[in-house]
Amino acid sequence: MNTSIRCLLILVASVALQSCSRPKPPVPRPPNVTIARPQVMTVTNWDEYPGHLEAVEMVEIRPRVSGYIDSIHFTDGAEVKAGDLLFVIDPRPYQAELDRDQARFELAENDLQRAEALRGTKAISEEEYDSRSKAAREAKAALDAARLNLEYTRITAAINGKIGRRLVTAGNLVVGGAGAASTLTTIVTMDPIYGYFDVAEEAFLRYRINTSDPSSAGQTNSPLACELALVGEEGFPHKGRVDFFDNQVDARTGTIRVRCVLENADRALVPGMFAKIRIPAGPPEQALLIPDVAVGFDQNYKFVYVVNPTNVVETRVIETGQSHGPLRAVLKGLTPQDRVVVNGLMAVRAGAKVEAQEGSATGAPPASQSSTRQ
Repeated sequence: MNTSIRCLLILVASVALQSCSRPKPPVPRPPNVTIARPQVMTVTNWDEYPGHLEAVEMVEIRPRVSGYIDSIHFTDGAEVKAGDLLFVIDPRPYQAELDRDQARFELAENDLQRAEALRGTKAISEEEYDSRSKAAREAKAALDAARLNLEYTRITAAINGKIGRRLVTAGNLVVGGAGAASTLTTIVTMDPIYGYFDVAEEAFLRYRINTSDPSSAGQTNSPLACELALVGEEGFPHKGRVDFFDNQVDARTGTIRVRCVLENADRALVPGMFAKIRIPAGPPEQALLIPDVAVGFDQNYKFVYVVNPTNVVETRVIETGQSHGPLRAVLKGLTPQDRVVVNGLMAVRAGAKVEAQEGSATGAPPASQSSTRQ
């Protein structure tokens, strides 16, 4: 055997020995996951609806007499009380009418008194007496009307509430009376305030059972709680009660209008705002809750990953209910003893072994958190 062949054989043997002595790669450790056991808690299920706010009372301030605005006595957007002076219409023409009608009334009264004296002596006919008596009554009516017109030149607030902006300024002519009377401003009450929303007929029948008079489709006789949230608010911080169901169901939509009343001492709620309103779907009940983040979605079902006693991951198909803050109710598929994966979900798959660490669900659902029907 020549030298080159011998060297080649030695090289091959050396490579083979190195290959046999190479250590095997280490077995990867199972991924770490956090597990939590479902919590059994008493919760209230809520139905949520879009709604809007309206003032309990709203008044358009219009003049009863025509004339030029003499002065304005409020600040735009201020809160006023019933009887507060708002506008003054130039009273001089109406004062002149009152003085004239006062003189006419006094003259008519004197004529009537003379007629009564003459009537006793038959010096005046009954027809003349009746004419003077009628003239006196007409003069009295004209005087009363003139006095009213003079009072109407001082325009006052009809209700307590928040006043809007002035729609006319001093010096402008405004038209009074019925029909085309000028609008000067508006006043709306602020506390309490109404919220209106529409519910389906099936839901209405369920809510009506929660009142003390199930046969009534109008005023409720026991409080049915409601909560409201404005756009951008966390939770449902505004509390109130349902106080009215409309008297008929809209046959086109199958819904009925419902009204709730809410306290508004801080004036955070403004008539015309849109809001989310929720009311209890039923009495409080026991529910099995897991963190909402643990729920996975497939096309036809929802599932969670469960770690069995040998630390192997299993897929568990579940049926879910309403959400309660960060938690989700589970109707079927889990027991309080199951260990549900709540963290590390991206690293697990069914059949894989994991290292599980006990954690906890994210606490009790705050009462102000949204709970929507899914």
